[in-house]
Amino acid sequence: MPSLIDIRRRIRSVKNTQQITKAMKMVSAAKLRRAQDRVIAARPYATLLGKVLANVAAAATVDPDAGANPLVAHRPPHHILLVLLTGDKGLAGAFNSNLIRGAQRFILDHPEATVTLELIGRKGRDFFRKRAARVSGDSINLAAKPRFDDTAPIARKAMEMYRIAEIDAVYLLYNEFKSVVAQKLTLTRILPVELPEQAAPVDYIFEQPPAEMLDALLPRYVEMAFFRALLESSAAEHAARMTAMEAATSNAEEMIEKLTLYMNRVRQASITKEIIEVVSGAAAQ
Repeated sequence: MPSLIDIRRRIRSVKNTQQITKAMKMVSAAKLRRAQDRVIAARPYATLLGKVLANVAAAATVDPDAGANPLVAHRPPHHILLVLLTGDKGLAGAFNSNLIRGAQRFILDHPEATVTLELIGRKGRDFFRKRAARVSGDSINLAAKPRFDDTAPIARKAMEMYRIAEIDAVYLLYNEFKSVVAQKLTLTRILPVELPEQAAPVDYIFEQPPAEMLDALLPRYVEMAFFRALLESSAAEHAARMTAMEAATSNAEEMIEKLTLYMNRVRQASITKEIIEVVSGAAAQ
């Protein structure tokens, strides 16, 4: 049976850990509010950009050169680029492990293709670097303060690899922010860009040929998809960490209560034992 001193030390250690987890929860909650505002602000722009792209593509279908853009060219997926967005820190529950398992499952599901990884985030980089995976590049510390200028070079690099036929498809794998307690593992194909099959009637007056506008909009659409994925991943990571730290704080509180009860029982048993010894000694005399 542990002594009272050992139990008190353990209670003090758990209380110190509880203070840390509570502070991390408060920090993540503050960061989540800002990240959630950025995600909500970016979603309408990304949605509208997709609609404009669809309308311009519909108007450009009458142009025989509209399908000549290399970003819409379909090829057999022999070489695939998977862009994986993980976190730079741990203590976020299953946030990073779900993404890593999703990437491994994607590679297993495409045995006929050569899958190259573009890693955004320290956790994914460290995991796949130890396993000698095919990696085209890695970036860290982007989710702390997501900026369009940080993801745009990665998107342009992927588009250039696709233009020169070094890869045949580009996928994004990230956690989409749904709510504080829910994050959705999302796999999205970015390249080739899907255009509407049938032209829809759009009452637009174009100053430039629709095909030229389509060529200008496609790179912006891909760059925005990368930036939105980073925003979603950043908000989802803060939500997952806040939830994990809240659960850890609650578990620490339960452990403190159990240890305190056990300490009281040990102390009571010690007092009872001493009383019995005193009474026994007095009776013997």
